[in-house]
Amino acid sequence: MSLYDMMSAMVIPSPIATSPDEVAVPRSIGRALDLLEIVLAEHRCTLTRAATLADLTPTTALRYLRALEGRGYLERNAAGEYSTGPTLLRIAASVRSDSLLDRLATTAQPLLDDLTRRTGESSYLAVSDGRTGTYVATTESTRAIRHVGWVGQSVPLDGSALGAALLDPGAVVVRTGAVEPDITAMSRAVATAGSLGVAISLVGPEHRFGDSQRIQHELALNDAVDELERTLRINGEDLTS
Repeated sequence: MSLYDMMSAMVIPSPIATSPDEVAVPRSIGRALDLLEIVLAEHRCTLTRAATLADLTPTTALRYLRALEGRGYLERNAAGEYSTGPTLLRIAASVRSDSLLDRLATTAQPLLDDLTRRTGESSYLAVSDGRTGTYVATTESTRAIRHVGWVGQSVPLDGSALGAALLDPGAVVVRTGAVEPDITAMSRAVATAGSLGVAISLVGPEHRFGDSQRIQHELALNDAVDELERTLRINGEDLTS
């Protein structure tokens, strides 16, 4: 896995989402973190767009972006676009070394393979910090018309199957068109004891999620999540309740 893939698989929170814990964060630190998260989510981002998304003036945003660039957390190319810098890539590499995320993806991969084999649809493993979700592993459908490309992508929790499933672990949730038009997602979350949300999703074209298919897909999805929970307990991961 490349360093870019490592960064892409990290959970990137919604830049301007708030929580009670953030009230105590100093304003300057909050602004810098907002801008850092915006650039990571955008992959490449101009000063103007970063300032707009952070609701800051360009002058103010530039001051924080320059500070992040000076510490190596971001870098700027000749076109003026900001992207992940060497310091953050180094940190990502050290964090990813035998991390919980790596072990989780390794454990889930054969279950995703089996889920896709049984349903014919693309399956994904997602993690969440409670503000947004990021897809970190997948098995793609082999069908000509299929859903691909969500690994490394962050998605909002509001209105999505992933978000609803994380709020009600154990329940299978279905949403159509929440993230992409004409795409149906079916998700179930792992019952977790910690703050990291984990879920498996089945994603495909809406027309292949009729009533009869949904019944079969739900059975397969439940089997995958049940087995993931069982395996994590056996492996002694401090994750499932």
